[in-house]
Amino acid sequence: MEQIHKVYWRFLLAALMLFSVSLSAFCERIAVLADIHVTPGNANEAKLREAVAEINAGDAQLVILAGDLTNEGSDEQLNNVKSIIDGINKPLFVIPGNHENNWSQSACKTFNDLWGNDRFVTETDNLVIVGINCGPYMKMGDGHIKQEDLSWLDRTLAERTRAGKRVLSVCHYPIMPDLDNCNDYVSVLQKYPVVTHICGHYHTFKHYKGGDIDALMCRSLDMKNGNYGYSILDITADSVRLSDKRLGMLPEVKFEYPIDIDITPIEVANNEHFTLPDNVKITLVHRDEASIFTRIGLDKDNVYFGNSLGYAKSVNIATGKVNWTYKTDASLFARPAVAKKVVVLPTADKRLVWLDKKSGKPMYESVANGPYVADGVVDGNTLYQGGYMTFQAWDIKKHKMLWSYDSIFNYCQAAPAISGDDIAFGAWDTNLRLLDRKSGSLRWVWNNGKAANMLGPGNCVPVVASDKVIVVAPDRYMTAIDRATGRQIWRNNDFKYRESLGVSADGKAAYAKTMDGEIVAVSTEGNEYRLLWKVDAKLGYEHAPCIVVESKGIVYLGSRQGLMAAIDPVAQKLLWQYRLGNSEFNGWEIDANGDVYTSLIEGTIWKIHVD
Repeated sequence: MEQIHKVYWRFLLAALMLFSVSLSAFCERIAVLADIHVTPGNANEAKLREAVAEINAGDAQLVILAGDLTNEGSDEQLNNVKSIIDGINKPLFVIPGNHENNWSQSACKTFNDLWGNDRFVTETDNLVIVGINCGPYMKMGDGHIKQEDLSWLDRTLAERTRAGKRVLSVCHYPIMPDLDNCNDYVSVLQKYPVVTHICGHYHTFKHYKGGDIDALMCRSLDMKNGNYGYSILDITADSVRLSDKRLGMLPEVKFEYPIDIDITPIEVANNEHFTLPDNVKITLVHRDEASIFTRIGLDKDNVYFGNSLGYAKSVNIATGKVNWTYKTDASLFARPAVAKKVVVLPTADKRLVWLDKKSGKPMYESVANGPYVADGVVDGNTLYQGGYMTFQAWDIKKHKMLWSYDSIFNYCQAAPAISGDDIAFGAWDTNLRLLDRKSGSLRWVWNNGKAANMLGPGNCVPVVASDKVIVVAPDRYMTAIDRATGRQIWRNNDFKYRESLGVSADGKAAYAKTMDGEIVAVSTEGNEYRLLWKVDAKLGYEHAPCIVVESKGIVYLGSRQGLMAAIDPVAQKLLWQYRLGNSEFNGWEIDANGDVYTSLIEGTIWKIHVD
C-alpha cells in the first residue's frame, strides 16, 4: 500500500470512487484540515501540498481549515500557508487556532487581513456552517469566545435557521471544557438544530459531548510515524460520519452516529457560595459589549481600557458612564498609559496615539514600530513603551522620542519595571534586558539558555529589588540576576512558576503564583534562594499571567477562570475568595486610596474596596 507513488493518481481516483459509491445517500461532504502547523520548508509544508492535491481531486463540496495553520503566527508563516491553500479549488473557510492567536507578530491582525475575518458563516443546501475564533488572545489562557462573537453567533443562527436548515458548528478548541465561557457558547448553540460540532487542537480523533451536543475532534495533518492526512465529514439527513483520510490511502470510518437535534438545554449549576468579609466591597464599574484583553489605566475619576473591537474607552468610576470612545483598526491588547492631561494609546495597528483625557480627541500620533501589545509605564513626563523589536522612551508633552533601543528580535509584551536609573523588561526573543533609563543604553542582557522563545520571560513584569532583578518564565524557574552586572545569582524550580509575579509593599519579598494555584513568597535579600512562606490559594491548575499585587496588607491573585484570592502575608493564610466571572484576569491597578481595580477578558471592570 505504501508503494503507490508510480501509479498515484490512478489509485487515488479509484479509491475515491470506491469511497463515493454511497455518496448519493449523503447530503453534504466536507474535507477538514486542522493543526497543519506549517512553517516554510518543514515536512508539513510538502504534505500540505499533497493534501491540497487530493482534496482537489476528491468530491468534497467545501473545505474547512480549523485552526493552527502555523507554529508562531508570524506574517511569513501565515502568508506561506495562504499561498498553498489558495490552490484549493473548492470553497474554503478558515479560522485561527491558538498558535495564531497566542504568539502573533501582528497581534492577530494579519490573519484578518489575509482571510477577511477570524470567523465565518456559509450555507449549503441543508446546513448553516458557522466557524468562530476561540483564542487565547496574545497571552497564555484558556480558550474564550469573544463577547461580540457570541452575540453575532446568536443573531446569525436566529436569522439563517428560519429556512429549516440545520447547523454545523466549528472552532479550534473542543466545545467543553477548554473554553472558559463554554457554558455561554453551549447555551447559544443549544437554541438551534446543531447536528454536530467539529474542532481540532488535540491532534486526535474523538467523539464527545459538548453540553448535549454531539462533537468531534478531527485529526492533525501530521499524526506522527509517517501518518499524514485530513478528515472527511459526511452529513446525511439522519447521520454524521467522520473518516480518517490518510494521504494516498482509502478513507477509514472513525465515528458514525445518528443525528439527534432534539436537544435538552443543560443548565450548569454553580454551587459556589462565597462570603465576603464585612469590610470588603466589590463593585462592578463597567460591563462592555466586547471582550477586554487589556489591563486598565487609572486616574482619580476614570478607568481607561481597550476592547477586542478596537475601541479605547474612558469610563467614569462613580457613575459607570462612558465618557468617550476612540476607534482603532485592530483589537487592543495594551492598556492606555495615563498621564496628567492625556492618555497615550498603544495600538495593534502600529501607532502610539495621544488622546485628550477629557474628550478622547486625538492630539498626536506616531506611526512605527508596532504592533504594540505591551503595557507602557508613565514616570513623570516620560512614557517607557515596548513595541515590536524596539523599546522606546517618549517625552509625553513634546510628543518627542527621547531614545529607542532597537536590538530586540521579537515583540515586547509585559510592562517594564523601573527603579532608579534602571529599566528592566523581557521580550519574546528569550531575553531579559536592563537599560539605562536616561540614555536607553544597554547595561546587560540575560536569558535562561533555552532556545525556544516561548520559554523565556516575554510576559513577566520583573521584580527589581535593591540589588537584583527577579523573573519567572514558562520554563518553570524563578531566577535572580545581579542588578549591577547581569550575573545570574540563583535559579529555582521547587514550584511550578510561570509568568505571574509581584513584589511586597516593603520590597523584601517577591510573590509568585504557581501553576498549582499557590502563592509563594521568596526573599529578595541575600545571595541564596530563600522561601519565606507558601499558601495554597485554592485556585487549582493555573496559567494566567496576571501580576500579583499588594494593597493595604492584602495580596491579590487573579485566576484563569474569574476566581480571585486574597492572602494575608503576615498571617500567611488565605483570607477569602470571590468569583467575578468565568474568564481570565488581565491584571490589577491600585489607586491613591489603596482601592484595587481589575478587568476580566469577558468584558467587565471591577473595583475592590477594603475599609
